[in-house]
Amino acid sequence: MDDTAEGAVDGVTVTDPATMRRAVAAAAVGNITEWFDFGVYGYLATTIEAEFFPPGPLSQVAVFATFAIAFFFRPLGGLFFGPLGDRIGRTKVLSITVILMALGTFLIGLIPSYASIGLAAPILLVAARVLQGFSTGGEYAGAMTFIAEYAPDRRRGYFGSFLELGTFVGYALGATIASVLPLVLSAESMSSWGWRIPFFVALPLGIVGVYLRVKLEETPAFQTLLSESEEREGTQVKDGLKLIFTKYLPTFVMVGGVVVAWNVTNYMLTSYMPTYLETTVDQHGGTSIDSTTSSWLQIAVLWLAVFIIPLLGRLSDRTGRKPIMWVGAGGLIVLGIPMILLMQDGSVPAVFLGLLVMGLLLICFSATGPSTLPALFPTQIRYGGLSIAFNIFVSAFAGTVSLVMSALVLSTGDLLWPGYYLIAAGVIGVVTLLFLPETANRPLRDSQPSAGSVDEAREIAATMHAAR
Repeated sequence: MDDTAEGAVDGVTVTDPATMRRAVAAAAVGNITEWFDFGVYGYLATTIEAEFFPPGPLSQVAVFATFAIAFFFRPLGGLFFGPLGDRIGRTKVLSITVILMALGTFLIGLIPSYASIGLAAPILLVAARVLQGFSTGGEYAGAMTFIAEYAPDRRRGYFGSFLELGTFVGYALGATIASVLPLVLSAESMSSWGWRIPFFVALPLGIVGVYLRVKLEETPAFQTLLSESEEREGTQVKDGLKLIFTKYLPTFVMVGGVVVAWNVTNYMLTSYMPTYLETTVDQHGGTSIDSTTSSWLQIAVLWLAVFIIPLLGRLSDRTGRKPIMWVGAGGLIVLGIPMILLMQDGSVPAVFLGLLVMGLLLICFSATGPSTLPALFPTQIRYGGLSIAFNIFVSAFAGTVSLVMSALVLSTGDLLWPGYYLIAAGVIGVVTLLFLPETANRPLRDSQPSAGSVDEAREIAATMHAAR
């Protein structure tokens, strides 16, 4: 029997707790960088509209179209970086994606205004968003894979939830900075240069992410794959793509169903609700609230989510992932319309309650998705399969939420469209959960069991021997 502090015991992988903590930090920092940009962009949408686009009735739609453009390039990034991560390794690819994301955000802060350079301003903004979208296509699914392959089976839900904790921290930081700056800067300073500050912050965050990632070795699962490969490389790209779209196509579709329910809710809350509450409601017969109050209510919900997500992740290790996801999907169907009606009320308590309900339903997926989805694919195509599926469905159904909602409400005048959309996402989630296997406390697909200590590994090994 091999009694190593980090290695394997009777066929059970053992991950040192200190290494696990570094892996979680390395993955989460990249997610903070990614979502910091989304937070800044969403909360500075009005400023971006004034800076980069000519005035007119469609300028708001143009801002959200620019936001959505990045999502059309995410599948391309997933197709490029995902299979590459299955071939050359997770850490190498994730180091590239995090610095590209940070660079794209940083460049937005450098672009001159429309008043200075005319149409070149929105064109450069689109180029920066394309870079962000392409790199993000390999980032999030790779980070999920990275944490899942390091985490012990019995605590994968808990450790995986820290990836989404990074999402909410990044978004909340971006939103907080974007909301605080107007309070400490004059209106003139904010419009001329102050709005650029949050975009510049992304670059040092990206550098920290690269540093943390290059210090880590490859995941145990990928190292095992390499040891079994004659070429000492992972899966060849063409072989991986063939497997994803043939043998694992049903898995691909299942991942897509979870992604739609999860991320439609995500982008509804984080990207569309700021504009909906501050301007859209008032323009179509509801009662809006002022932008400052709206911002701080949403920031409060985001920070509450930061503290609740790890608790739900830990709970999923005990009760399973699916019961928590059932609450999220069923809640979207039952509460989709009521939460939107609350947000039309205009009173602070009603709006906060509506946002809180949406946030709580969202984190039912956020706390469980990072540990569920990677477990569905085998190691040889995990990064590629997850990247491609995740980004195709996010781009088609979630990243376009703000654009679609703006267009539908504008054309129909019906303020309940966000509720209808959330109900549809919930139905997709329920149908998917009927077929989704439970992944809690089980090894990753086609992988050997993993443990967080030698004693736990011995216990798992003994259980395996007894079951034979």
